[in-house]
Amino acid sequence: SPIIYQSSVIVQADQSRGSFIAAFELATGRELWRTSRGDEVSTWATPTVITGARGDELVTNGTKVRGYDPASGALLWTLAPNSEIAIGTPVVHRNLAIITAGYPPVPPVYAVRAGARGDISLPAGKSASDAIAWSHDRDGTYISSPIVYRDQLYTLNNNGILTAYDVESGARLYRARVGGGGAFTASPIAGDGKLFIASEDGDMFVVQAGREYAELGKYSMNEVVMASPAISNGVLVVRTLGHVWGIGK
Repeated sequence: SPIIYQSSVIVQADQSRGSFIAAFELATGRELWRTSRGDEVSTWATPTVITGARGDELVTNGTKVRGYDPASGALLWTLAPNSEIAIGTPVVHRNLAIITAGYPPVPPVYAVRAGARGDISLPAGKSASDAIAWSHDRDGTYISSPIVYRDQLYTLNNNGILTAYDVESGARLYRARVGGGGAFTASPIAGDGKLFIASEDGDMFVVQAGREYAELGKYSMNEVVMASPAISNGVLVVRTLGHVWGIGK
């Protein structure tokens, strides 16, 4: 998906040939800059902007994780290895950009500090550095995007395994199987101290946010759910195969 940055719209266009990232003037559509992404294959992640002491950075997921200057498109840093297929959108917690992917050959979770420059790939056997606060080389998730809520990071795999981490240290707090298992494509969302997690079978699970797993219940939507839900002004919006639902008081 495109994102808005100041007076521009930025598009990450990863495809089988000629992958690029570009910015266009929001008011007119005039191209402001375009940067080749080399031999990057097709990816599905949305870029994310993080702000640090050295300025704003545009973080992209791909076979390499990359950081760009969102004002000029200049490449600031690269990070490898990563999955061959990148789907999850990076998320931001203070000065950390959290990136995950869950396809072979490597399914990592990286917590990159804002302000990195150059090749920040970790040496063999290392899980942290000046540029990387922490990482896990086998815990990445495939389809859904991670979420940070109340100082905890949550990742959801497509088999329903939910993992919670302390976002500052990367320490794993728990790992649990939502609803006993199933297929999950939608990304989890959070509000009111709870996580809302939709399964492809059409069950909307409600999980207590916190350091221990507690499943509070579920709504049955009675239709397939693939899209990530949304929250607005106390209303939970869910798109099923044939309907859009607004759930609230």
